[in-house]
Amino acid sequence: MKQAFLTVDLGFGDAGKGSVVDYLVREHDAHTVVRYNGGAQAGHRVVTPGPAPQEHVFAQFGSGALAGAATHLSRFMLLDPLAMLQEEKHLRTLGVADAFDRATIDAQALVITPFQRAVNRLKELSRGGLRHGSCGMGIGETMADRLAYGDRALLAGDLGDPDVLRAKLGFLRTANLAKARGLDLRLAGFEAAQAEWQTLVDDSWIDWLIDAYPAFAARAQIVPGQHLHAILRRPGAVVFEGAQGVLLDEWGGFHPHTTWSATTLHNAHCLLAEAGYGGAVTRIGVTRAYMTRHGAGPLVTEDAALTAALPDPANGFGAWQQGFRLGWLDLVLLRYARELVGPLDWLAVTCLDRLALLPELNVCRRYRCDGGALDRLAPSPIPHNLVYQEGLTHLLARCQPVLEPAESPAMLLNLLATELGVPVGLTSHGPSAEHKCMAAQRV
Repeated sequence: MKQAFLTVDLGFGDAGKGSVVDYLVREHDAHTVVRYNGGAQAGHRVVTPGPAPQEHVFAQFGSGALAGAATHLSRFMLLDPLAMLQEEKHLRTLGVADAFDRATIDAQALVITPFQRAVNRLKELSRGGLRHGSCGMGIGETMADRLAYGDRALLAGDLGDPDVLRAKLGFLRTANLAKARGLDLRLAGFEAAQAEWQTLVDDSWIDWLIDAYPAFAARAQIVPGQHLHAILRRPGAVVFEGAQGVLLDEWGGFHPHTTWSATTLHNAHCLLAEAGYGGAVTRIGVTRAYMTRHGAGPLVTEDAALTAALPDPANGFGAWQQGFRLGWLDLVLLRYARELVGPLDWLAVTCLDRLALLPELNVCRRYRCDGGALDRLAPSPIPHNLVYQEGLTHLLARCQPVLEPAESPAMLLNLLATELGVPVGLTSHGPSAEHKCMAAQRV
């Protein structure tokens, strides 16, 4: 029997997708985790079960690696070879010596270069206090270069060819240096801006990368797109792991505080259709029991007291995203995310154990806005309409939450299932697989 589990974060990211993927791999003995969007900016924390737990924050390897699953990075992933090498080093310290042996990378996956990462950071620095909330990893600039320059963008399949590398890296460095020269950096801190600028003007970078990238290609298994078709023909379970969250989607999120990536299930469905997959499919929406947002952008139910009451060691202040913010469970935003995603089979709700730290439990089903009540955000009737999405951003800035008490976590779960029209299938009461249970097992 073949089974595909598709996971998607219904919020702004940080919902606990990594731990859910790890659980699914263990529970269903899944042979492969397929990454279907995002890139090295992911931070999917997995803690192994047992008396001597191990911990790893997955960025590019699939979050089932500690449970023995293989990884496939689809063509929708953005690859940072240098960061992936560092991630593999940490996996080795945990006893995973064959991470690259069990990983395959689609030859058409885009490669993030240090030049694109530098311009990404310079742009964010130039915004001063009006940051977009970027992770500073170069995702947006790499996607922009692909759209602007087509085949001159660097692909995973190019990494073993020094001649192609020299031509493409030289072009991308020149193109990104031109972007940087067009920025107004008066609002940027001098030392931070100088460090990124140096990456763009240092002639030694290209020579170093022409050595480093082929060395990566010799270790990694870079494969044609049809390789995924063979993976999906194998019996057993496959888990599709999403990155970031639906509310950050490039076309459905709240512009400009979004990512250059499709964060719905669109890419996952596309990959299954291309492979002619005929097995069972289970679509799982993941959310914490409260809202989170790392970095700038709207968060209507944000509560400073809640943020202080639930400090998150894995999501502190970051140099690029900056503050980690918490808010009460926002059913207006989650209903909007549910509409963007389409059909879901069940919900996975994480961080329920942390609710015991709170003196009260609240939920938001509607907002006060412009003198009236608002309980639904309508997706744009016209696809790819950033003007509409920016209008939603301005609308949310004018909204205040109407909070209602939830007497217990069980009531919160029932309300969540009712409001979204999707049953809660998995609950998580801690960081590892042993802290998770299917709905039928709940007491």
